[in-house]
Formats: sequence, structure tokens, C-alpha cells
Amino acid sequence: MSPAIPADCVPPAPAEELVIRSADGSRLHAEIHGQPGAPTVVLAHGWTCSTVFWAPVIHRLADRYRVVAYDQRGHGRSEVPPSRLRYSTRALAEDLSAVLTRTVPAGERAVLVGHSMGGMTVMAAAGRPEVAERTAAAVLVSTGPADLVTELLVLPEAVRPARLRRFLHRQGLRSRLPLGPVGPVSRAALKYVTMGAGSPADRVEATARVVHACPTAVRARWAGVLDSLDVRAGLARLTVPTAVVVGTDDRLTPPAHAHRIVAALPDPQGLLLLPGAGHMVPIERPAEVAAEIERLATAHLPAVHRPSPQRSLTA
Repeated sequence: MSPAIPADCVPPAPAEELVIRSADGSRLHAEIHGQPGAPTVVLAHGWTCSTVFWAPVIHRLADRYRVVAYDQRGHGRSEVPPSRLRYSTRALAEDLSAVLTRTVPAGERAVLVGHSMGGMTVMAAAGRPEVAERTAAAVLVSTGPADLVTELLVLPEAVRPARLRRFLHRQGLRSRLPLGPVGPVSRAALKYVTMGAGSPADRVEATARVVHACPTAVRARWAGVLDSLDVRAGLARLTVPTAVVVGTDDRLTPPAHAHRIVAALPDPQGLLLLPGAGHMVPIERPAEVAAEIERLATAHLPAVHRPSPQRSLTA
């Protein structure tokens, strides 16, 4: 019997849903949660995820912020690109540009939050005028700017030499095998690869349901982009105050990436290391992720009247 998912992993009903056209015509699904007129936070999820992934963070922010979440192309309810040519870091940047242009009015700014491929999206889009003028600060969560396959820690250290490790990691990353239904074996594998050893079964189940919902072809095509991804030039153009968050047990984007990002940022605002957490920290440790977002928002977004806090969902 599958574990029930935690209450905070059930997405709240959005106040508004949008269909946004990107530069190449791709249709993107976006949701707006929370308080109209409040400071805006924009959430970009990672590879194989969707807006559902952000539910625990949205629940913790929506009583004080206007929260925008969108499905990356091919994921969730966004359109699946018809060809390989529409999978690229440029496409990610154009999609974020379209979302910001539609959801953040001219003259206003938001805090951008990117997890994994979402963080790579923020880096890829940095320096674009329509992004820069709408960004007050950023939070990069469990992400890296380059050399993703080289740094993977999925295989045990006993697997050597380095060339063999890279080959096997690349084969796993780009696999076109379907994930199939969520079950005991797939949950255990997903937990090992993406989450900390102490992650409870209900949060593993919530993560598995999100990841298994990603179409196999979409997963494989984005893996091809991640294989050779290099957004270091964009990272150097990310001039807004930026904080970095990573789990100490992240096998997919290990803390080495986070340290390099902090060293390269023009305006670093700290590195939050979450002991024992894996790659999926917005589900594993949502309270700490939400608190870090709020820290940046409080410091860098205009203060507005905020309603009394509602009872938050916890598990």
C-alpha cells in the first residue's frame, strides 16, 4: 500500500491560472497563488518536476506573498515541444522571460527562485533586459552551472576510473526507459538518487508521484541538454543579490557546485547548507527553503501591508 502524501504536498487551488506564450510559440502553464498586491515570488521547478513540486513552499508563502509558479516546457500542463530543437538553455531563458513579462508588471520586481534546472534557467536568463528589470533578488536551490555529469555522486566511489563513472552516469541520466508505476522498488531508487537517507516515506511518495508523471521523452530530451549544459556566462551576469541553498547529501548537484556558484556571484547573499538533505529540498525541507526565500524578499522587495498569518500546513 502506498503511503499517503503529506497535507502540505497537496497543491493549493490557485487564485488564477494562465497560458503564456513563449518566444517560439510554446504554451506554458502558470499559476498565481496568494495575496494580490503583495510582493511577488516566482518559482521555477527542476527537471522531471512541475508546479506540484512547489506545493510545500507555496503553502508557507501564500499568506504573505503573491506566488507565481509555472511548468517548464514539456512538464506538467505546459506544451510538449514538437522537436528536439525546442529543448535548450535558450528556450528555458525565453520561457522565464515570457513568464516574468506576463506576471510581473513593468516597474515592479520579484524574487526569482529556481530549483535544479530551474536554477539553471535563472542563470541562463540573467542579463536579459526583461528579466533584469523585473528581478530584485534570486535564490538558487540545488543547482549547478556546468559539469553536471562530472560531479554526479550517484554511483559509489568504488566505481572507477573517472571515465567509466562519467560514462555510466551519462547513460543513466539520458536513459529512455520508462519509470513505470510508483512502487516499492522505484520509491527506494528515487530516494537513493534524489533525497536524503532520513526522508520520510510520505515525502518520498510525494516526490515519486511528481517525477513519475514526467513523460519519458521529455525527461530524456532535457537530460540531453543537461549533459552539456554550461550557464557560467549567465551566472556572471546575475548581478542581483543571490542566495544559494543545497543539501549536504545532494547526489545530483553536490555542494561543490554551490560553493562555486557563491564564488562566482557578483552579489552573493549566503550559502545555506541543509544537513542530511538530498536534491529535493523544497519537499524535504520546505520550511527552511521558504524562510530563505522570505529572507531575500524581506530585504529586497518593497514592504507592503501583510495580513495576519494563516495556520500553515505542516507534516
